[in-house]
Amino acid sequence: QVQLVESGGGLVQPGGSLRLSCAASGNIFSIYAMGWYRQAPGNQRELVATITSGRSTNYADSVKGRFTISRDNAKNTLYLQMNSLKPEDTAVYYCNAVVRMTAAWPWGQGTQVTVSS
Repeated sequence: QVQLVESGGGLVQPGGSLRLSCAASGNIFSIYAMGWYRQAPGNQRELVATITSGRSTNYADSVKGRFTISRDNAKNTLYLQMNSLKPEDTAVYYCNAVVRMTAAWPWGQGTQVTVSS
């Protein structure tokens, strides 16, 4: 079973940047579309960025132009570059495979991103 480990979160001031990483175990990472999700307190988990196996990307309107999703299939790793961060980006961020707009693998522990002055 695939295991996902997210890292790179932290506390950052508004306008700052962070780069999240997600390492996947096993050898099937490269054939799946992958996504970054986030969940703020009291909110449902939402999908904010996706990348296909062919590296086509898509973003939620709330992060478009500020976040960039990428992948390194040789390292089984997914990335999320987050720039111009806003307080409303504060959430726990998770990665997962995306199949028919649904998360396909067991969730990892996530990584906390806090944007605050």
